[in-house]
Amino acid sequence: MNIDQKTYTNLDGNTVIVLKPTDHRLDITTAWQFRLKLQECISKLSRHVVVNLEQVNFIDSSGLTSLVAGMRDADKAKGSFCICNIHPEAKLVFEVTMMDTVFEIFETEAEALERLFLNLVNNE
Repeated sequence: MNIDQKTYTNLDGNTVIVLKPTDHRLDITTAWQFRLKLQECISKLSRHVVVNLEQVNFIDSSGLTSLVAGMRDADKAKGSFCICNIHPEAKLVFEVTMMDTVFEIFETEAEALERLFLNLVNNE
């Protein structure tokens, strides 16, 4: 699985990692790799993660499970986890499973980053 990774750091030294899978599927064949990448980022780089799903047009239950696991890992690390740019074809999966009520979801990566950094500043 191909995943673009970007790191953003604010003036206070807080870091947020943005992971953007570039494959079109987050399913049983790719979810475990994505899960490992999330674990690695949260444990070694930053406990604050944004997942950009702009290029993922198919998500199955394995993909959703990897996202839930990442969210739980971030929570355990007292971090934050959110999703942005959900591809229109994948959005239905979030709505049908009601996962759109579980995750913090933003329309754009910029909105997600703004909210996370704002929360980091307010919680210090």
